[in-house]
Amino acid sequence: MRQLQQTITINTDGVSLTEFTKTVAEIVEASGIEAGLAHVFCRHTSASLLIQENADPDVQRDLVAFFKRLVPDGDSLFIHRAEGPDDMPAHVKTALTKTTLTIPVASGKLMLGTWQGIYLFEHRRRPHARSIVVHVVGE
Repeated sequence: MRQLQQTITINTDGVSLTEFTKTVAEIVEASGIEAGLAHVFCRHTSASLLIQENADPDVQRDLVAFFKRLVPDGDSLFIHRAEGPDDMPAHVKTALTKTTLTIPVASGKLMLGTWQGIYLFEHRRRPHARSIVVHVVGE
């Protein structure tokens, strides 16, 4: 069994979805692993990971709008506001999504569907540098 682990940084401009499928695909290719798994992990509690449609940018805009309505910034329900009114809502949005993805690898490539892309979902208003670990394991 072989493994490759690499940490990448994704810079965000505030609340948004940033596709980084190509970067993960390049790491998988560099691993030389033909069959296995690519595990992607976000090292933050106010950003998350999604596999989502990458053909129509309206999908990303609609997801941002939906989560903004679902968990609005500044909601009086929340006590935790250490870093501002978007702090606790960002944690809730992360709890509702996920911080890990596992994608099968076959023939040295990610087994994503035709319209699927890997996204970092930034839940905070201000820009951040997000650390993502990609671990590829297999033969």
